Amino acid sequence: MEPSPYVDSFYARTRADDRRWPALSGTVEADTCIVGGGLAGLNLALELAGRGRRVVLLEAQRVGWGASGRNGGFVGPGYSLGARRILDRVGPDDARRLYGLTVEAVATIHRRIAQFAIPCGPVVRGILKAGLAEEGPGLQRDIDFMAGQFGVETLEHWPAERVRSVLATDRYSDAILQNGSVHLHSLNYARGIAAAASAAGAAIHEGSAATGHALDGPVKEVRTAAGRVRAREVVFACGGYVGMLHTRLSMATVPVATYVMLTEPLGDRLAGVIGVPHGVSDTRFCNDYYRPLADTRILWGGRVSTFHPPAVRIAAALRRDMLAVYPQLADVKVEVAWGGTMGYPMHKMPLIGQLSPGVWYCMGFGGHGMSATTAGAAVVAAGIADGDDRWRLFAPFGLAFTGGPLARPAAQTIYWGHKLRDGWRARGRPRAA
Repeated sequence: MEPSPYVDSFYARTRADDRRWPALSGTVEADTCIVGGGLAGLNLALELAGRGRRVVLLEAQRVGWGASGRNGGFVGPGYSLGARRILDRVGPDDARRLYGLTVEAVATIHRRIAQFAIPCGPVVRGILKAGLAEEGPGLQRDIDFMAGQFGVETLEHWPAERVRSVLATDRYSDAILQNGSVHLHSLNYARGIAAAASAAGAAIHEGSAATGHALDGPVKEVRTAAGRVRAREVVFACGGYVGMLHTRLSMATVPVATYVMLTEPLGDRLAGVIGVPHGVSDTRFCNDYYRPLADTRILWGGRVSTFHPPAVRIAAALRRDMLAVYPQLADVKVEVAWGGTMGYPMHKMPLIGQLSPGVWYCMGFGGHGMSATTAGAAVVAAGIADGDDRWRLFAPFGLAFTGGPLARPAAQTIYWGHKLRDGWRARGRPRAA
């Protein structure tokens, strides 16, 4: 099968190379077969190949084709499920261990960028999480909580005056500068991990959608249109594109779309609107997230939906969102807009574990995936190759049923409910400067 081209986006237009990997043909033997060529599968391939294991990775399209290569490019510790709720669910000790996995993952990302000379820069340090003006300052309590419960020392409180001195809007109150976070070129990063895994000995096959499998017995089999892989272990790392390949995993994942756009260059004008190089997000459930680029464009993302509207509608919706924060950009044009599908579990934690001996899953990173995929791959690889049991930290969350055929409409209804709540919170908001 000829893989689909990368969706038109900032990342696809500026990717560093166009290396391709061949489709699978015939029968091959492996220690581990990985299904899915996003960051979870690619990092897992790198981890296992680096341990000397024979790895075959199957990707239906091209490596990094899905959410891994279309997202906002934000990298930071944590999960989609907030730290307070994780602590409530598993207790302080395991909550710290879970959070620590993502701190280690951020360090791993920096190390791999340097080690493999991945051209995903500029890698810009710092992401601002801004509170809403109508709610008043209150983010210092979050800093105190993370310091007290998780030992986090990389968060810096910015009062409203400092926020407004660098962001030309009165949409926000105070903010947290997350010094342990960065933003980067996500597709180039994913492709760089693919190249590193390939160099370590992993066999990567693009245009090789898994069409079926036989998972019983000591040797498992995964089939594609033109071949099959026989392996001792199979890992499903399909994210939002699992479809009905495996019913139990499909029923634990909601495929949800989110959207991003790229403006035209603003030139010297950018510094008067966004006066810091940091990425920015806000505290709403349906939040905006955006970052200035080195060429003075703005990459702006937001919204969640189970629909897949055309690019022109995405551009119009996100442009409205941008002007609600920065109305002084009313004359700025959108150059390209795109959407992408992410796998979203009901509990908002990654799906990591074993279905049966030798059959693993590492997926469901929607909403906070750049570091969490690295963490998930590390614990699954250690479980497979070293007998390490850290992957069991994710067991309390499990494969929660998302609703089957009703999952998409239910998720859309929940999103609309959050939008109404966010709108209620924003009532009486002063107009942006």
